[in-house]
Amino acid sequence: MEKVIQVDELTKEFDELVAVDHISFSVREGEIFGFLGPNGAGKTTAIKMLTTLLNPTSGSAKICGHDVVKERGQVRSYIGIVFQGQSSDRLLTGRENLDFHARMYSMGREAREKRISEVLDLLELNGKENIKIKDCSGGIQRRFEVARGFMMYPKVLFLDEPTIGFDIQARRDLWDYIRSANEEEGVTIMLTTHYIEEADYLCHRAAIMDNGRIVVTGILERLKEAVGSELISVQMADNGSKDFINLVKGIDWVRNVEEHPGSLVLSVEGGDVRVPELVELADEHGFTIQAIDSHKPSLEDSFVHFTGRTIREAEGSLKEQRRARRIRGEVRR
Repeated sequence: MEKVIQVDELTKEFDELVAVDHISFSVREGEIFGFLGPNGAGKTTAIKMLTTLLNPTSGSAKICGHDVVKERGQVRSYIGIVFQGQSSDRLLTGRENLDFHARMYSMGREAREKRISEVLDLLELNGKENIKIKDCSGGIQRRFEVARGFMMYPKVLFLDEPTIGFDIQARRDLWDYIRSANEEEGVTIMLTTHYIEEADYLCHRAAIMDNGRIVVTGILERLKEAVGSELISVQMADNGSKDFINLVKGIDWVRNVEEHPGSLVLSVEGGDVRVPELVELADEHGFTIQAIDSHKPSLEDSFVHFTGRTIREAEGSLKEQRRARRIRGEVRR
Protein backbone atom coordinates (compact mmCIF):
# COMPACT_ATOMS: atom_id res chain seq x y z
CA MET A 1 0.00 0.00 0.00
CA GLU A 2 1.32 3.45 -0.97
CA LYS A 3 2.85 5.66 1.71
CA VAL A 4 1.21 9.07 1.40
CA ILE A 5 3.01 10.64 4.36
CA GLN A 6 6.73 10.08 4.98
CA VAL A 7 8.44 11.87 7.87
CA ASP A 8 12.14 11.58 8.74
CA GLU A 9 13.77 13.16 11.81
CA LEU A 10 11.39 16.13 11.69
CA THR A 11 12.29 18.74 14.33
CA LYS A 12 10.99 22.16 15.35
CA GLU A 13 12.68 24.43 17.90
CA PHE A 14 11.43 27.70 19.37
CA ASP A 15 14.25 29.48 21.21
CA GLU A 16 15.15 27.02 24.00
CA LEU A 17 12.10 24.82 23.47
CA VAL A 18 12.26 21.71 21.28
CA ALA A 19 8.57 21.39 20.42
CA VAL A 20 9.02 18.47 18.02
CA ASP A 21 12.07 16.31 18.52
CA HIS A 22 13.34 14.23 15.58
CA ILE A 23 10.13 12.35 14.84
CA SER A 24 9.92 9.73 12.07
CA PHE A 25 6.89 7.81 10.83
CA SER A 26 4.90 6.98 7.70
CA VAL A 27 1.19 6.79 6.92
CA ARG A 28 -0.32 4.46 4.34
CA GLU A 29 -3.01 5.34 1.84
CA GLY A 30 -6.54 5.04 3.22
CA GLU A 31 -5.69 4.61 6.90
CA ILE A 32 -6.62 6.74 9.88
CA PHE A 33 -3.38 7.48 11.70
CA GLY A 34 -3.39 9.17 15.09
CA PHE A 35 -1.05 11.30 17.14
CA LEU A 36 -2.07 10.48 20.70
CA GLY A 37 -0.63 12.57 23.50
CA PRO A 38 -1.27 15.26 26.11
CA ASN A 39 -1.89 18.90 25.26
CA GLY A 40 1.53 20.44 24.69
CA ALA A 41 3.17 17.22 23.47
CA GLY A 42 3.99 18.73 20.05
CA LYS A 43 1.12 17.24 18.03
CA THR A 44 -0.25 20.50 16.59
CA THR A 45 3.24 21.81 15.83
CA ALA A 46 3.94 18.62 13.87
CA ILE A 47 0.68 19.03 11.92
CA LYS A 48 1.53 22.65 11.12
CA MET A 49 4.82 21.53 9.58
CA LEU A 50 3.13 18.77 7.57
CA THR A 51 0.56 21.23 6.23
CA THR A 52 3.23 23.83 5.24
CA LEU A 53 2.20 26.36 7.90
CA LEU A 54 5.54 26.11 9.74
CA ASN A 55 9.03 25.44 8.46
CA PRO A 56 10.90 22.67 10.28
CA THR A 57 14.19 23.42 12.00
CA SER A 58 15.59 20.18 10.58
CA GLY A 59 14.50 16.87 9.12
CA SER A 60 12.13 16.31 6.21
CA ALA A 61 8.55 15.40 5.40
CA LYS A 62 6.75 14.50 2.19
CA ILE A 63 3.05 14.40 1.42
CA CYS A 64 2.17 12.30 -1.63
CA GLY A 65 5.85 12.45 -2.62
CA HIS A 66 6.16 16.24 -2.36
CA ASP A 67 8.45 18.03 0.07
CA VAL A 68 6.56 20.22 2.57
CA VAL A 69 9.19 23.00 2.33
CA LYS A 70 10.34 22.89 -1.30
CA GLU A 71 6.99 22.02 -2.89
CA ARG A 72 4.39 23.83 -0.78
CA GLY A 73 1.97 24.42 -3.65
CA GLN A 74 1.88 20.76 -4.65
CA VAL A 75 1.47 19.66 -1.02
CA ARG A 76 -1.46 22.03 -0.49
CA SER A 77 -3.22 20.66 -3.58
CA TYR A 78 -3.32 17.22 -1.94
CA ILE A 79 -4.50 18.09 1.57
CA GLY A 80 -7.50 19.26 3.55
CA ILE A 81 -7.23 20.72 7.07
CA VAL A 82 -9.67 20.98 9.95
CA PHE A 83 -8.07 23.25 12.52
CA GLN A 84 -8.47 22.88 16.27
CA GLY A 85 -10.24 26.23 16.55
CA GLN A 86 -13.40 27.37 14.77
CA SER A 87 -12.54 28.89 11.38
CA SER A 88 -15.90 29.09 9.56
CA ASP A 89 -17.55 32.48 9.02
CA ARG A 90 -20.29 32.45 11.65
CA LEU A 91 -22.46 34.96 9.75
CA LEU A 92 -22.60 32.78 6.63
CA THR A 93 -24.68 29.63 6.24
CA GLY A 94 -23.08 26.21 6.05
CA ARG A 95 -23.59 26.11 2.26
CA GLU A 96 -22.14 29.62 1.84
CA ASN A 97 -19.05 28.60 3.81
CA LEU A 98 -18.55 25.54 1.61
CA ASP A 99 -19.13 27.58 -1.54
CA PHE A 100 -16.71 30.32 -0.46
CA HIS A 101 -14.02 27.73 0.33
CA ALA A 102 -14.38 26.16 -3.13
CA ARG A 103 -14.25 29.57 -4.82
CA MET A 104 -10.95 30.28 -3.03
CA TYR A 105 -9.56 27.24 -4.85
CA SER A 106 -11.04 28.39 -8.19
CA MET A 107 -13.51 25.52 -8.43
CA GLY A 108 -16.10 26.19 -11.18
CA ARG A 109 -19.79 26.68 -10.38
CA GLU A 110 -21.01 23.32 -11.64
CA ALA A 111 -18.22 21.46 -9.86
CA ARG A 112 -18.90 23.45 -6.67
CA GLU A 113 -22.58 22.55 -6.63
CA LYS A 114 -21.83 18.89 -7.24
CA ARG A 115 -19.22 18.69 -4.50
CA ILE A 116 -21.31 20.64 -1.97
CA SER A 117 -24.11 18.14 -2.52
CA GLU A 118 -21.68 15.25 -2.03
CA VAL A 119 -20.18 16.52 1.25
CA LEU A 120 -23.60 17.42 2.65
CA ASP A 121 -24.61 13.80 2.04
CA LEU A 122 -21.31 12.52 3.42
CA LEU A 123 -21.66 14.34 6.76
CA GLU A 124 -25.50 14.05 6.83
CA LEU A 125 -25.96 17.83 6.81
CA ASN A 126 -28.88 18.05 4.37
CA GLY A 127 -31.57 20.31 5.80
CA LYS A 128 -29.04 22.30 7.82
CA GLU A 129 -27.04 23.88 4.99
CA ASN A 130 -29.08 27.11 4.87
CA ILE A 131 -28.79 27.88 8.59
CA LYS A 132 -26.21 30.47 9.64
CA ILE A 133 -23.26 28.84 11.38
CA LYS A 134 -23.80 30.96 14.51
CA ASP A 135 -27.27 29.42 14.88
CA CYS A 136 -26.06 25.82 14.58
CA SER A 137 -25.18 23.60 17.54
CA GLY A 138 -21.49 23.01 18.28
CA GLY A 139 -21.69 19.52 16.80
CA ILE A 140 -23.25 20.74 13.54
CA GLN A 141 -20.69 23.55 13.29
CA ARG A 142 -17.89 21.02 13.60
CA ARG A 143 -19.45 18.75 10.98
CA PHE A 144 -19.47 21.69 8.55
CA GLU A 145 -15.77 22.24 9.35
CA VAL A 146 -15.07 18.59 8.48
CA ALA A 147 -17.26 18.85 5.36
CA ARG A 148 -15.20 21.83 4.23
CA GLY A 149 -12.04 19.77 4.74
CA PHE A 150 -13.41 17.24 2.23
CA MET A 151 -14.49 19.85 -0.35
CA MET A 152 -11.40 19.75 -2.58
CA TYR A 153 -11.18 15.95 -2.82
CA PRO A 154 -8.10 15.78 -0.57
CA LYS A 155 -5.77 12.83 -0.69
CA VAL A 156 -4.94 13.47 2.97
CA LEU A 157 -7.19 15.14 5.56
CA PHE A 158 -5.64 16.56 8.74
CA LEU A 159 -7.91 16.73 11.79
CA ASP A 160 -6.41 18.62 14.73
CA GLU A 161 -8.29 17.76 17.95
CA PRO A 162 -11.61 17.58 16.06
CA THR A 163 -13.86 16.99 19.09
CA ILE A 164 -12.22 19.13 21.76
CA GLY A 165 -14.84 20.62 24.08
CA PHE A 166 -17.60 18.24 22.93
CA ASP A 167 -19.78 16.22 25.25
CA ILE A 168 -19.41 12.45 24.85
CA GLN A 169 -22.49 11.96 22.64
CA ALA A 170 -21.54 14.74 20.21
CA ARG A 171 -18.01 13.34 20.15
CA ARG A 172 -19.22 9.83 19.29
CA ASP A 173 -21.52 11.17 16.57
CA LEU A 174 -18.64 12.98 14.86
CA TRP A 175 -16.44 9.87 15.17
CA ASP A 176 -19.02 7.91 13.20
CA TYR A 177 -19.14 10.57 10.46
CA ILE A 178 -15.33 10.66 10.23
CA ARG A 179 -15.09 6.88 10.03
CA SER A 180 -17.85 6.72 7.41
CA ALA A 181 -16.19 9.45 5.32
CA ASN A 182 -12.86 7.61 5.49
CA GLU A 183 -14.48 4.39 4.29
CA GLU A 184 -16.65 5.95 1.56
CA GLU A 185 -14.05 8.29 0.04
CA GLY A 186 -10.86 6.38 0.85
CA VAL A 187 -9.24 9.55 2.20
CA THR A 188 -6.17 9.11 4.39
CA ILE A 189 -6.79 10.83 7.72
CA MET A 190 -4.16 12.19 10.09
CA LEU A 191 -5.70 12.82 13.50
CA THR A 192 -4.32 14.51 16.61
CA THR A 193 -6.06 13.88 19.91
CA HIS A 194 -5.54 13.74 23.65
CA TYR A 195 -8.67 11.62 24.07
CA ILE A 196 -7.69 7.97 24.58
CA GLU A 197 -11.15 6.72 23.55
CA GLU A 198 -11.09 8.82 20.36
CA ALA A 199 -7.84 7.27 19.14
CA ASP A 200 -9.07 3.82 20.15
CA TYR A 201 -12.34 4.21 18.23
CA LEU A 202 -11.00 5.80 15.04
CA CYS A 203 -7.39 4.90 14.39
CA HIS A 204 -5.93 1.97 12.51
CA ARG A 205 -2.49 2.89 13.83
CA ALA A 206 -1.24 5.51 16.25
CA ALA A 207 1.93 7.18 17.47
CA ILE A 208 2.11 7.99 21.16
CA MET A 209 3.70 11.44 21.56
CA ASP A 210 5.20 12.82 24.75
CA ASN A 211 7.50 15.83 25.22
CA GLY A 212 7.85 16.35 21.48
CA ARG A 213 8.94 12.79 20.77
CA ILE A 214 7.27 9.74 19.35
CA VAL A 215 7.56 7.11 22.07
CA VAL A 216 6.10 4.23 20.07
CA THR A 217 4.12 3.66 16.87
CA GLY A 218 1.94 0.71 15.97
CA ILE A 219 -1.38 -0.99 15.36
CA LEU A 220 -3.55 -0.33 18.39
CA GLU A 221 -4.02 -3.98 19.28
CA ARG A 222 -0.24 -4.48 19.21
CA LEU A 223 0.25 -1.50 21.52
CA LYS A 224 -2.22 -3.04 23.96
CA GLU A 225 -0.65 -6.50 23.69
CA ALA A 226 2.73 -5.00 24.65
CA VAL A 227 1.31 -4.41 28.15
CA GLY A 228 0.10 -8.00 28.58
CA SER A 229 -2.96 -10.16 27.95
CA GLU A 230 -4.65 -9.65 31.37
CA LEU A 231 -3.96 -6.91 33.91
CA ILE A 232 -4.61 -6.43 37.60
CA SER A 233 -4.37 -2.91 38.99
CA VAL A 234 -3.57 -2.71 42.71
CA GLN A 235 -3.71 0.38 44.90
CA MET A 236 -1.65 -0.21 48.04
CA ALA A 237 -1.83 1.47 51.41
CA ASP A 238 1.44 3.13 52.34
CA ASN A 239 2.88 0.13 54.14
CA GLY A 240 5.65 -1.25 52.01
CA SER A 241 4.59 -1.44 48.37
CA LYS A 242 8.24 -2.00 47.36
CA ASP A 243 8.32 -5.16 49.47
CA PHE A 244 4.98 -6.26 47.98
CA ILE A 245 6.41 -5.79 44.48
CA ASN A 246 9.33 -8.07 45.34
CA LEU A 247 6.86 -10.60 46.74
CA VAL A 248 4.60 -10.77 43.66
CA LYS A 249 7.54 -10.85 41.25
CA GLY A 250 8.30 -14.29 42.58
CA ILE A 251 4.88 -15.71 41.59
CA ASP A 252 4.94 -17.89 38.46
CA TRP A 253 1.65 -16.51 37.02
CA VAL A 254 2.81 -12.89 37.29
CA ARG A 255 4.49 -12.00 34.00
CA ASN A 256 5.40 -8.38 34.72
CA VAL A 257 4.99 -5.72 37.40
CA GLU A 258 4.97 -1.98 36.76
CA GLU A 259 4.94 0.66 39.47
CA HIS A 260 3.07 3.90 38.80
CA PRO A 261 2.19 6.80 41.11
CA GLY A 262 -0.33 5.41 43.57
CA SER A 263 -0.70 1.97 42.01
CA LEU A 264 0.86 -1.23 40.69
CA VAL A 265 -0.08 -2.90 37.41
CA LEU A 266 0.47 -6.64 37.18
CA SER A 267 0.41 -8.54 33.89
CA VAL A 268 -0.91 -11.96 34.85
CA GLU A 269 -2.24 -15.28 33.66
CA GLY A 270 -5.69 -16.17 34.97
CA GLY A 271 -7.26 -12.70 35.24
CA ASP A 272 -10.17 -12.51 37.71
CA VAL A 273 -9.30 -15.70 39.57
CA ARG A 274 -6.00 -14.16 40.67
CA VAL A 275 -7.63 -11.24 42.49
CA PRO A 276 -8.59 -13.17 45.67
CA GLU A 277 -5.19 -14.88 45.63
CA LEU A 278 -3.42 -11.50 45.66
CA VAL A 279 -5.65 -10.21 48.46
CA GLU A 280 -4.96 -13.34 50.52
CA LEU A 281 -1.22 -13.07 49.82
CA ALA A 282 -1.19 -9.43 50.97
CA ASP A 283 -3.06 -10.30 54.18
CA GLU A 284 -0.66 -13.13 54.98
CA HIS A 285 2.35 -10.82 54.73
CA GLY A 286 0.85 -7.79 56.46
CA PHE A 287 0.14 -5.59 53.42
CA THR A 288 -3.06 -3.60 52.91
CA ILE A 289 -4.72 -3.40 49.49
CA GLN A 290 -7.03 -0.40 49.21
CA ALA A 291 -8.42 -1.19 45.75
CA ILE A 292 -7.94 -3.92 43.17
CA ASP A 293 -9.46 -4.75 39.76
CA SER A 294 -8.85 -7.05 36.81
CA HIS A 295 -9.24 -5.94 33.19
CA LYS A 296 -8.05 -6.43 29.64
CA PRO A 297 -5.32 -4.01 28.48
CA SER A 298 -6.63 -0.69 27.16
CA LEU A 299 -4.97 2.05 25.15
CA GLU A 300 -4.74 4.00 28.41
CA ASP A 301 -2.70 1.12 29.86
CA SER A 302 -0.47 1.26 26.78
CA PHE A 303 0.10 5.00 27.21
CA VAL A 304 1.08 4.48 30.85
CA HIS A 305 3.25 1.48 29.93
CA PHE A 306 5.25 3.40 27.31
CA THR A 307 5.45 6.81 29.02
CA GLY A 308 5.29 5.92 32.72
CA ARG A 309 2.34 8.25 33.40
CA THR A 310 -1.24 8.93 32.42
CA ILE A 311 -2.15 11.60 29.87
CA ARG A 312 -3.53 13.79 32.69
CA GLU A 313 -0.26 13.47 34.62
CA ALA A 314 1.69 14.26 31.45
CA GLU A 315 -0.38 17.40 30.86
CA GLY A 316 0.26 18.53 34.43
CA SER A 317 4.00 18.00 33.98
CA LEU A 318 4.02 19.98 30.72
CA LYS A 319 2.18 22.88 32.40
CA GLU A 320 4.83 22.95 35.14
CA GLN A 321 7.61 22.94 32.55
CA ARG A 322 6.04 25.85 30.67
CA ARG A 323 5.57 27.76 33.92
CA ALA A 324 9.24 27.21 34.81
CA ARG A 325 10.33 28.48 31.38
CA ARG A 326 8.20 31.62 31.78
CA ILE A 327 9.74 32.30 35.20
CA ARG A 328 13.27 31.84 33.80
CA GLY A 329 12.45 34.27 30.98
CA GLU A 330 11.10 36.87 33.41
CA VAL A 331 14.23 36.54 35.59
CA ARG A 332 16.48 37.16 32.56
CA ARG A 333 14.53 40.30 31.66
